[in-house]
Amino acid sequence: MAFNKIVRRAKIKRSIRKDIKGTAEKPRFSVFRSNKGIYAQLIDDISGKTLVATSSLEKEIAENKVNKTDVAKLVGKKIAQLALGQNIETVVFDRNGYLYHGRVKALADSAREGGLKF
Repeated sequence: MAFNKIVRRAKIKRSIRKDIKGTAEKPRFSVFRSNKGIYAQLIDDISGKTLVATSSLEKEIAENKVNKTDVAKLVGKKIAQLALGQNIETVVFDRNGYLYHGRVKALADSAREGGLKF
């Protein structure tokens, strides 16, 4: 099979996921980036539940007509706000195989500014 970017990301994702586990006290902050949107969720891997989730499809974020990097910043602020509402302050960041730059970095930085620690 040809080595393409999907296989490469899956390989990186497996190597990251073997070291990162989320708990109820310190959930995994998972990011998914598509061509049009960006999604973030806090996951408790022990019980297999999503604690908090948000995306660029939410109404208050989608109605802003800004570029994709600024949308990622809004999603980061929103996930931090929802997490602090549930008394979650520290998380483990899971970049999900994506490189840490661009929209993924903007989302992580704005979540840190919003009050999450990782």
